[in-house]
Amino acid sequence: MSVARFWRETPRRYNLAGSKCGRCGTVYFPPRAVCPTCPQHRETMAQMGPFQLTGDGTVFAYTVVHEAAEGFEMLVPYVLALVRTVEGPMLTGQVVDIDPSEVRIGLKVRATFRKLREEGKAGVIHYGYKFAPVSDADGAPRRPAPRGTAAASTPDAAPADRASA
Repeated sequence: MSVARFWRETPRRYNLAGSKCGRCGTVYFPPRAVCPTCPQHRETMAQMGPFQLTGDGTVFAYTVVHEAAEGFEMLVPYVLALVRTVEGPMLTGQVVDIDPSEVRIGLKVRATFRKLREEGKAGVIHYGYKFAPVSDADGAPRRPAPRGTAAASTPDAAPADRASA
């Protein structure tokens, strides 16, 4: 990604800035200029407004990556997930601060901003959102599981419940 494109996309990358249709109320991420849900698309151009997503959501589907793309080899194994936000949009992101064996469909997560990658040793550092689990009791982030250790399995984390590919 070019530096110019990176800076142009900064508001939505750092703030989860989306848009909301003033006509039907549908929320989009990334932002859209028109609402594809409304029957009269052109009439929604002036009715699309900025909308701030909370970053809260649940894991809809996920996969554990064991063979990483170039530049991500040091992260394996890691989890990529589709996360349905509480506002509606589905986002793709890495799930962090949890052992991959503990991730399950329905896991409550919250967006957190982390380093994504670097362009060389002296290059631009790219930051963006990833998702971290939240506890069901108080909404506070869970402590990360120690790297390389298997967490105790729970009944709702059975392999049959996973949507891994």
